[in-house]
Amino acid sequence: MIEEKSFIDELLAEAGQKEELQSEAYADLLISEVGKLEAEIAKNFQTAEEEINIIKEWSLKKNSVIQERANLLRLKLESFIKESGKKTIDLANGTLKMRKMPDKVEITDMEIFLANANSQMLTVIPEQVKADLTKIKAYLKMTGGKPIAGVTLLEGKEEFRLTLKSQEAKAE
Repeated sequence: MIEEKSFIDELLAEAGQKEELQSEAYADLLISEVGKLEAEIAKNFQTAEEEINIIKEWSLKKNSVIQERANLLRLKLESFIKESGKKTIDLANGTLKMRKMPDKVEITDMEIFLANANSQMLTVIPEQVKADLTKIKAYLKMTGGKPIAGVTLLEGKEEFRLTLKSQEAKAE
């Protein structure tokens, strides 16, 4: 009987080894399959990015032509309102407006400006001195544009604006 147990033990041990080898082979097969699936996912993302880039390029080409046409039409509308001499023209599909934008002040040389500025033109923040552009602009207006060293006055230009009326508003 001692031999039978050892023979059965050998058979069981051999079966265990085969089962372990099969389990390892199965696990290795699963690892291989996971790798393939993850590579396919990465490929799909790469393909999607390439397709997105193709679509973006197409869209840019198509829209650049359309934008050029829209800009040309805006220039025609701007010329129309300038010729009319009106500031606002209200039409069925939108409103044309010509508005003068406010003047702006730009500090071109801070050191020269600070040497010539008065205290009303400055805003003092502890440990920091900044030019108060609003007060400088007011000073220039008050003095009739008397130049301040280190400061440039950028006059506001007329700006054309087109406001489209929405399709919903037309329906009402």
